[in-house]
Amino acid sequence: MRAQVAIIGGGPSGLLLSHILDLNGIGSIVLERKSKAYVLERIRAGVLEAGTVELLRQYGLGARMDREGHVHDGIRIKWPGYDTFLIDGHRFTGKTMMAYGQTQITEDLYSARETAGGHIVEEAEDVALHDLKSGRPYVTFLKEGKTQRVDCDFIAGCDGFHGVSRQSIPADARRAYERVYPFGWLGIMSETPPLDDIIYAYSERGFALASQRGPKLSRYYVQCPTTDSPEDWSDERFWHELKARFPADTAAKIVTGPSIEKSIAPLRSFVSEPMQYGALYLAGDAAHIVPPTGAKGLNLAVSDVFYLSRALRAFYADRRSDLLEAYSETALRRVWNAVRLSWWLTTLLHVFPGEDPFPAKLRRNEFDYLTRSEHAQATLAEQFVGLPF
Repeated sequence: MRAQVAIIGGGPSGLLLSHILDLNGIGSIVLERKSKAYVLERIRAGVLEAGTVELLRQYGLGARMDREGHVHDGIRIKWPGYDTFLIDGHRFTGKTMMAYGQTQITEDLYSARETAGGHIVEEAEDVALHDLKSGRPYVTFLKEGKTQRVDCDFIAGCDGFHGVSRQSIPADARRAYERVYPFGWLGIMSETPPLDDIIYAYSERGFALASQRGPKLSRYYVQCPTTDSPEDWSDERFWHELKARFPADTAAKIVTGPSIEKSIAPLRSFVSEPMQYGALYLAGDAAHIVPPTGAKGLNLAVSDVFYLSRALRAFYADRRSDLLEAYSETALRRVWNAVRLSWWLTTLLHVFPGEDPFPAKLRRNEFDYLTRSEHAQATLAEQFVGLPF
């Protein structure tokens, strides 16, 4: 097979890149290791920055989002002894955010690609990248027991943290920066009405989060030890612990019910540099991971796709290579900003096991300063609602 761009990974970043390229007359093939059904079962966050929302609308992907998504001025933080604090994106930037699940975005992208006749190969096994610096790269994979080959001009690695793309860059040509946090998030989904706002809660028992996936679908999280498993947490135990971490007036509004999904996600900050090697360009989780506290993972994938699609359009339309050459440097500026913000919020809002009282005092002072300084609030709001692409 032949394609101008071979895209490894059929998650939101790979599908969005394929969609944008197609609208600009650039052909692509998407290779996904799992089935479509498996991809759509992945439960991920869905708080969208203003720039992400506008890009989805720009490329014809906003109708369902605007119909079913929930617009937010920002995120509320509950802290013992303080009034509810709002990270007020709308006040300081004039922009809003959108709560709209990543699963729904992926469904929208699959629908758009299938309507357009996009080439998506599901259950492509043993994907391998070849001759990345030769000027004639290609990809091989196994499908139904037969080896197949895709010749291409460029390869986009959108296959996540555990994918083959990043590992195809020689070890001596890449460097990883990582911080692993000593706790995870236990999350459940329940078919119950969510709270009106997305709320972070800090307490001495640990962090908690109330989020939304729809008018009758709630997503909640509590900080938990990394040694725990979902089986350790009955629904009864989860709801009790969740409510204990919120103020009584908020806890009273939480509608409980049977969980329909339950999982534990470890928290880490990870960046691999550079994000390009020869004909290979990494995007999304293939290059970087951030703790979900900053709500930046999906948004960073979208900004990577924006920069990469812009560079590929310039190359094919005008034979310009400068944007491709600058892709890693350009994307990483935004990546590191999100890494810093996510690290800061994670440090501010979580209890670290075994720590002495000193960090807790610093956290309280930091939050106190945030509630009193409009300059600090404006800085946080600007970054949380999303810096311009």
